[in-house]
Amino acid sequence: MPSKQVNKWLLTALLLACIGGGIFAWRAFRKPVQAAAFASGNGRIEATEVSVSTKLAGRLVSVRVKEGDDVAEGQVLARMDTKVLQADLREAEAAIAQRRNEIAVAEALVAQRGSQLSLSVKELKRSRELSAGGFVPDQKVDVDLTATRTDAAQVNAARAQLQAARAAVEAATARAEMIRADLQDATLTAPTGGRVLYRLAEPGEVLAAGGQVVTLLDLSDVYMTIFLPTEQAGQVALGAEARIVLDVRPDLSIPAQVSFVSPEAQFTPKAVETRTEREKLMFRVKVRIPEALLKAHAKQVKTGLPGVAHVRLDPDAPWPPDIPPLIPDKKPGP
Repeated sequence: MPSKQVNKWLLTALLLACIGGGIFAWRAFRKPVQAAAFASGNGRIEATEVSVSTKLAGRLVSVRVKEGDDVAEGQVLARMDTKVLQADLREAEAAIAQRRNEIAVAEALVAQRGSQLSLSVKELKRSRELSAGGFVPDQKVDVDLTATRTDAAQVNAARAQLQAARAAVEAATARAEMIRADLQDATLTAPTGGRVLYRLAEPGEVLAAGGQVVTLLDLSDVYMTIFLPTEQAGQVALGAEARIVLDVRPDLSIPAQVSFVSPEAQFTPKAVETRTEREKLMFRVKVRIPEALLKAHAKQVKTGLPGVAHVRLDPDAPWPPDIPPLIPDKKPGP
């Protein structure tokens, strides 16, 4: 009986030793899990949209572009009716001329009042000298003193009137400048080069202030937005190299760079409790195409095209062979 128990304990010890040795061997010889060198996500080509709107309410006279037209920065897109503004400007310019005449009148009045005050001062001086000698009564001195004070007050009033006239000219000039600015804003120009996405108003329509006329696509800011999980988003660096492969051209890839990584997660609650839930968080990443490449292929740039963006997480890792070659920097000749 004792020999059977000994054999049982020996068998158990041997089994435990085998299990321990297997675990040790697995930990010693297993290959470490390497972090992924690349991340990818699906998205669509997008571009910044710019709304061209009216500053003031009014009637739209003309729209000079159509949807799909390419426009340059500063190009005239539409014009508003300016008849009322032109009339207001003529009125403001007439007011400026009138106020300048008032300045001339006020300056002449100041000069006149100054001369009168100078004469009154001289009369007062003579009266005091004669009164001291007993040649004129003191009443004469009082009269001249009152006249001098009156003339001094009139000089101050004339100077105040002159200042008011000058201020009126400045106000009229400012109003004219505001009207000229409104006249300039009545001509709607492209704030940036791009392509007309929507034509939202037609000639003859009366628009409110801020009414949209044209929506432009800024073809210098074209990008693809993708979503990456927490583990990959944490490894993405701003400026990291990326490549975009469109469904319509799977044989070419477009060079790009990471220009934005959202600081907030998407799709899941902001507060999570478990590691599993944290791994489900997705972060928005924007991959931007270089402006020089966009200019070289401006006619081929189209928004809404679906594709896949591949982001290099490890800057030293070579691109996989299954990524197609880069699109040429310049448009091929005929």
